[in-house]
Amino acid sequence: MPAPRIHNVGEAAGPDQWFQSLPIVTQYWLGASMVVTLAGNFGIISPMQLIFSWPMIKDNFELWRLLTPFCFVGAFSFNTLITMFMLVNMSQQYEKGGPYNTGAGGGTADYVFMLMFGAVVLLLTYPLLAAYAAMAPLFARNLVFFVLYTWSKRHPTSQANIWGVPVPAAYLPFAYVALTIFMGNPVMDLVHGMIVGHLYYFLAEVVPRVHGKDILVTPQFLIDRLGVGEYRPQAPLRNPADVARGAAPANPRGGHNWGGAGQALGRG
Repeated sequence: MPAPRIHNVGEAAGPDQWFQSLPIVTQYWLGASMVVTLAGNFGIISPMQLIFSWPMIKDNFELWRLLTPFCFVGAFSFNTLITMFMLVNMSQQYEKGGPYNTGAGGGTADYVFMLMFGAVVLLLTYPLLAAYAAMAPLFARNLVFFVLYTWSKRHPTSQANIWGVPVPAAYLPFAYVALTIFMGNPVMDLVHGMIVGHLYYFLAEVVPRVHGKDILVTPQFLIDRLGVGEYRPQAPLRNPADVARGAAPANPRGGHNWGGAGQALGRG
């Protein structure tokens, strides 16, 4: 599966600086995916312990299986590398570009709620699709394409390209499906993510605009924790000795960006 090139993706000087430059949700998602995928590939954890299995969850109370299928990208391969690349690019594009406003000003809390919604619906709908099509009980690519599809609906006029071929954002998910079919790779996980993405788009954008009803509302506990708009970690407390020397705070941009980079607090 080829990697997209999305315009305006910033690059940092080194791996650590680049990772720290990622928005907070993308950081955690990428970090968790790297840890779980490496652990599964190096034999630290058996991949069979990472897949989704409702009987093992119900009978053995193995609750981690509700999370690890979204983080284990798969065995080391070119497709795994591309999926990780797409995770970073699409997640930060959507997170930085302003998620759908479901109550937190189109900010970080709204994005976390969107991922929670996508994960739950993917889990609930997996048995239905798996009954008719062969699908692995792993949902990393499903979730990535859920974000990709939602981004394409949120920013339909943006431009991307695949192998140098310009593709409008609105057609990017379908271009990937067509290309994946042409390459002879399975596509049901991609289609699964797109279906759930369309459901989210319909509930977050179409229903409020057409019917004036807010079906999806970001939970208050996420807003209390992450604030309205883009979340920025609070600056650490300054050492009294540093204050005496007149040293600058370690993170002068600390605290919440309550304005959300110009996002209105009402539904956008």
